[in-house]
Amino acid sequence: MYFVRTASERDLDKVRALLTETFHATYDALLGAPKVAELVATLFSQAALKTRLANKNAEFLVADDGKEIGGVGYAAMSGEMTKTATLHLLYVRPSLQRQGIGRDIFAELETCFPAAEIMRLEVEPRNEPAITFYRRLGFADVGKSDNNGPGQSGIAALILEKPLTSY
Repeated sequence: MYFVRTASERDLDKVRALLTETFHATYDALLGAPKVAELVATLFSQAALKTRLANKNAEFLVADDGKEIGGVGYAAMSGEMTKTATLHLLYVRPSLQRQGIGRDIFAELETCFPAAEIMRLEVEPRNEPAITFYRRLGFADVGKSDNNGPGQSGIAALILEKPLTSY
């Protein structure tokens, strides 16, 4: 049984390993392994993860069973859009997917931003399993981007949003 809790600095090595495994499993076939390795090195470096962990306008969560980290989620209030929280990360170890871990992480994240009226995310348009998952959570398509990723890497994205209910 996995429990969702706030991530700590001692989790970061396990989080990085989970994100590396999951990113490669998800995106190698879509973007190519070299591009994925480049993205992993940039997005999930120790420094990048520590920066996310220290963000006071964000929530960094893990699903933990006491032995391993099975999933990770990270969302932050948008600096550009008012009353909008942006979901940046929601990944579950491939061997644990479709067991409710992602849903549980998201359920916690959507309650963490009382000032937010909208949760927004960007997803690779060919990542059908993720798109289906987000639509089941109540997200709807609101746009597209042709230049998503670090350094505006030219990776396309589908933009989804979900209205948030005050808790």
